[in-house]
Amino acid sequence: QVELVESGGGLVQAGGSLRLSCAASGGTLYGMGWFRQAPAAERELVAAITGTGSTTYYADFVKGRFTISRDNAKNTVFLQMNSLKPEDTAVYYCAARRRWQIGLRRDEYEYWGQGSQVTVSS
Repeated sequence: QVELVESGGGLVQAGGSLRLSCAASGGTLYGMGWFRQAPAAERELVAAITGTGSTTYYADFVKGRFTISRDNAKNTVFLQMNSLKPEDTAVYYCAARRRWQIGLRRDEYEYWGQGSQVTVSS
């Protein structure tokens, strides 16, 4: 059974930075992504990365501020978040799929982490 464990969330002031980590165990994973869900909002894709790490995708609202990366030797994916804004406040979820390509929809991911709260104060 694949398990995804996230870490690195917390409270930060606007303009600050946080780094989320997602450690995977229990199987080989390929494409991975980070989603987020704010209160009363839909869960949305933030960034995604292929199995090799050669290709990435970013939602327009985080381009130039967030960076997704992975360390396959450690089966871990990261989300570096810089220049954080209050509107980035949400629960961030790591997701994984058993295909090499990037997935853009929630239903393309088979495995999900428990979520990590990120709160950005103004």
